Amino acid sequence: MTVAKQITRPTPYASSDDFRQVFDEHMNSLYQLAFLLTADQKKAEQCFVSGLEDAVEGSPVFRQWAHSWARRAVIQNAVRVLGPRPGDGNSRGRSGYDSVDNNDNSPSTQPAEIASVLGLELFQRFVYVMTVLERYSDEECSVLLGCARRDVLSARTHALQKVASEGATHYQLQPTATLENPALHENHNSAFQSLTTPGLATCS
Repeated sequence: MTVAKQITRPTPYASSDDFRQVFDEHMNSLYQLAFLLTADQKKAEQCFVSGLEDAVEGSPVFRQWAHSWARRAVIQNAVRVLGPRPGDGNSRGRSGYDSVDNNDNSPSTQPAEIASVLGLELFQRFVYVMTVLERYSDEECSVLLGCARRDVLSARTHALQKVASEGATHYQLQPTATLENPALHENHNSAFQSLTTPGLATCS
């Protein structure tokens, strides 16, 4: 008696190996996301590792969503680790300039575009990264942060103003470099535009 061969159909869901591949291939960008949120090297590493574990062990998601789900897992871990709330500020010692204590990762050693984000207050930094850089909707951001939508709108407005102000100040302090190398000015303008353009955020 012959045994019928079992037909194996490819699953549409991401496997553990799929997520491990995503975290391996996009290691730099996922770590940078964690670092922009936490402004702390050790906490960023913690969120990266925990994000991988959660993605591998979490609920099934479609394979084509694996990358975006990996980024979401990193964000969720950063929220759990730091617990950003509206009104967080320097009084709690939680701004980027306070928490970045590694010499190689202090704001002064970071590109101006990155330093401007790290210097934001905790809640503003999370809202800025999530809604402007990651393009989360205001509603989704408010759910993940456990706050009102109006808190998201207010925090993003203040963050955009601060980042834009930091950019303007940075270039005013470098007139010689700009005159000698106009291309440098154009490149930095593009980088700052990517960090300050409200159009990158998805409106709710």
